[in-house]
Amino acid sequence: MNLQFLLKLALTIALVLTASMLSKRPGFLGALVAALPVTSLLVLGWLYVETHDVQRVATMSMDIFWFVLGGLAFFPVLSLTLKQGWQPWLCFMLAGFAAFAGMSAAQYLLAHLRTPA
Repeated sequence: MNLQFLLKLALTIALVLTASMLSKRPGFLGALVAALPVTSLLVLGWLYVETHDVQRVATMSMDIFWFVLGGLAFFPVLSLTLKQGWQPWLCFMLAGFAAFAGMSAAQYLLAHLRTPA
């Protein structure tokens, strides 16, 4: 393992643990940390550092945008089904399916509507 990989690993672990710990406290800080586009920022930053290809970073940035939009269905489905008193395992499963469907739609649109580079 090289130093760059270990740095990526440490940052990822720190972000997940921070969001998890903050979510146990009252308030919205856990949700805020989880919602920040820190993962995208790190991935795009590492991509640039490793390739110095700004076009690749720009393309990936827009791809991430469309997948984020597709995946947003997860949150209202999870919230609404939990508030209705459904079994948590079923709520997570349905929310995951909603996110998968939305992200699949985004993938389809990206594959079929993107203008050739």
